[in-house]
Amino acid sequence: MFRTPQVILFSEDVPRAAAFYAGLGFSETFRVPAEGEPIHVDLALDGYQIGIASVASTRDDHGLDPVPHGQRAAVILWTDDTAAAYAKLTADGAPALAPPHEWLGRLLIAWTADPDGNLIQLVQHLPAG
Repeated sequence: MFRTPQVILFSEDVPRAAAFYAGLGFSETFRVPAEGEPIHVDLALDGYQIGIASVASTRDDHGLDPVPHGQRAAVILWTDDTAAAYAKLTADGAPALAPPHEWLGRLLIAWTADPDGNLIQLVQHLPAG
């Protein structure tokens, strides 16, 4: 009945948000319009797809009132080195929300956010000990 789930994040600056995720290794797969300032961009990484939708377009085209700021969703990114990923993202200007810390004795987790305030969780498996 359903297939190909995707999360859409709302942004007041779609090009900025898309560039942020492209910098994390996501590849653009779809854009509207194809040329010029986009109102929607889809990006994929390792089989996972997210979309960035314009607040204005969502309101004007669909009659909805999306909230473009704050901690409404979290994008989870698995990595082999949480500390290095966190250091790189925060050095590039992402907010330092929670530094790398162990959780459940088997994961190393850190938190930052994208330019619109959506949480980004960086997580790696720790060696069994």
